[in-house]
Amino acid sequence: MLLTDIQENIAKGRKMFALLIDPDKQNETDLLRLTEKINSANGPDIILVGGSLLFSNIDETVATLKRHTQKPVVLFPGSAMQVSDKADGILLLSLISGRNPEFLIGQHVQAAPALAKSGIEILPTGYMLIGEENYTSVRYISNTMPIPYNKTDIAVATALAGQMLGLKAIYLEGGSGATKPVSAEMIAAVRRAVGLPLIVGGGLRSAADVTTALKSGADIVVVGTSIESNYGLVEEISRAVADFSR
Repeated sequence: MLLTDIQENIAKGRKMFALLIDPDKQNETDLLRLTEKINSANGPDIILVGGSLLFSNIDETVATLKRHTQKPVVLFPGSAMQVSDKADGILLLSLISGRNPEFLIGQHVQAAPALAKSGIEILPTGYMLIGEENYTSVRYISNTMPIPYNKTDIAVATALAGQMLGLKAIYLEGGSGATKPVSAEMIAAVRRAVGLPLIVGGGLRSAADVTTALKSGADIVVVGTSIESNYGLVEEISRAVADFSR
């Protein structure tokens, strides 16, 4: 079980690495090369699949990953269309940092019947976009303003609200194409405020970035864009996460 595994790792003081794969940016040949790296590395712990748009067949991507790795494959949906019963679970993202009802509840209503039939594990997750004036893909597609990098008090209050609403995890997201990651100060402040699993992604481009996020209180780090052009980062980041957990 996804949530149980995460909670058990947190209890043991073990951090986790989630590799995010956008089906639109990885063809089957790329996926096979990437799964070789995944299988040879000590990680990632979770493979996330999803993106802001979806021109590719998400079922095929999930099925390929399931055939060639033993890692749990979890959906990271950009919309109600990104549902697959072939996955192990889904981060059911509610964009609690924004005020667009489509991404707070609308897309979820559309996806609910298919999810109910799928039988996959559902992890309700408070998704918080952190950013600046430039447009990331997430900001553009969701039509919402991010929480500014320096507004830690708003981030803390938003995360607390998500916990009070019964969400099971909080995700601080710099967004695909972010110029910098979520600050150490904001991660630490949210970590102190809530007792939920804390996921941090966006703008993490190196083992050093990942280590900073972990030191600040992230339980799970998510890396995607930087690995698309450098598969060697899978091993580097896996090693950094494992070393931090020792």
